Amino acid sequence: MWSEDDIRRLSANAGLTRRLVLGAGAAGVLAAGLPFPAADAATTAPRKGGRLLVGCAGGGAKDTIDAHNPVSFPDIARCFALYEPLAIRNADYAFEMVLAESITANSTADVWTVRLKPGITFHDGKTLTADDAIFSIQRIINPKAPGAGAAGLSNVDPQGFKKLDARTFSIRLKVPFATFDTQLGQYGNSIVPVGYDPRKPVGTGPFRFGSFHPGDRSVFPANRNYWQHGLPYMDELVIIDFPDDTARINALMGGQVHAIDNVPFTQARPLGMAPGLKTLVAKTGAWLPFTMRVDLAPFNDVRVRQAMRLVVDRPQMIAQALAGEGVVANDMYSPFDPAYASDLPQRHQDLDQAKSLLKAAGHAGLQVELVTSDVAAGIVEAAQVLAEQAKGAGIGIKVRKVDSGVFYGSQYLKWPFAQDFWFTRDYLSQVANCALPNSPYNETHWNSPKFQALIAEARKTLDTKKRYAILHDAQKMEYESGGYIIWSFRNQIDAYSAKIAGFVPAKTGTPLGNYGFAKVHLV
Repeated sequence: MWSEDDIRRLSANAGLTRRLVLGAGAAGVLAAGLPFPAADAATTAPRKGGRLLVGCAGGGAKDTIDAHNPVSFPDIARCFALYEPLAIRNADYAFEMVLAESITANSTADVWTVRLKPGITFHDGKTLTADDAIFSIQRIINPKAPGAGAAGLSNVDPQGFKKLDARTFSIRLKVPFATFDTQLGQYGNSIVPVGYDPRKPVGTGPFRFGSFHPGDRSVFPANRNYWQHGLPYMDELVIIDFPDDTARINALMGGQVHAIDNVPFTQARPLGMAPGLKTLVAKTGAWLPFTMRVDLAPFNDVRVRQAMRLVVDRPQMIAQALAGEGVVANDMYSPFDPAYASDLPQRHQDLDQAKSLLKAAGHAGLQVELVTSDVAAGIVEAAQVLAEQAKGAGIGIKVRKVDSGVFYGSQYLKWPFAQDFWFTRDYLSQVANCALPNSPYNETHWNSPKFQALIAEARKTLDTKKRYAILHDAQKMEYESGGYIIWSFRNQIDAYSAKIAGFVPAKTGTPLGNYGFAKVHLV
């Protein structure tokens, strides 16, 4: 799913449709007010100036601009525009320092030292210091109001911060954590100034705060004192909510926006062939799981969970739900992690074995409800395909589609059988988000003491080979007994006007090249 990391969570309200219609019209006025000049075929050199209008999937009345609680796609887009973390996975999935110059561990990995880059200022002109970074991390792990990244930072000793100089500080952990730097390096763990107020947001990002209207739009002027000199190229960024796929595509085709995220897979080819438009296709480790609650019948019987996984014809689901835009997965996440257990046998559809397992579990002729919603491209289509495939094993799946506000409302994380979406993370980072009792998005209610012991042991194991072996055992447990059906790693498809350039595909699965607005420019 997302917390996204991964993305969390889409929410809508009854009055959104009218605002969306009015907002789309206003977007057209904005676009008309500062039109892009005709593309110059002779040069692709970055050109400064112009207003970039971006249509993002989802959003609603519960939109946020808080640096540490991004939920929906528009929230995440705003996060990338306004704020920056110490480090991050870049478009190539390489771990890259951002605000940090270095993040290093002591010999036992229970004390980590962060050195900040010099000369970085916030939007209000204040110089970034160690005090700000310490404040930000403490704000994220505040037990009274934890941020989205709190689970990954749960090992931090709240009293274990030490400022060494203006740009350097150390963090003491409760127990050693061999890959703690990757926990810090998440987009939801951005650094904000001491005393940060999300009602008047200040960050170090390429754009600064202009205005924010939940469920509608956000306007961000360029940060002309940005520490990455020469960026951003655009004068202004406007992010507009579009919960409806058709409205978002029509806005791009009609010139009301210049880029959109999350193109429905069936629309990727037509959009790519449309005059004046381009598609951005990224091969990712992002996934769209079916989620089975392991603590509720019938899914509290591991044989039922195994049977449901054997029902899936994965290549067929990719072909029909993703229009072929994905690769077969094997009920495990984090394929780019060096510890990924690629040696486990690939699951294939086996309807006879599924029937046998259900009969042994006393659930022959199983009838279940699957709750779905248009929260990411391909999800609803996958639900429909699964319902058809399950018939071959005598399983009746009633697909109930709800709007995003209901899906991510009071029942979210409580649905017995549902779906979700996630970006790409390393295994330990993903586990922290979805597979432990204290995870913010433990949607399968996976609660295995043996698994938790393996994760705890892996976190403190400094020897890479030994850690990978421990993580292999943990993945094998999820593969055999977990509550996810992970059938594919999907491509991320976005689209934009040929009059702009600068977007690059991101393996992370985050749209529009990790929402790389800073490097987008006129051509």
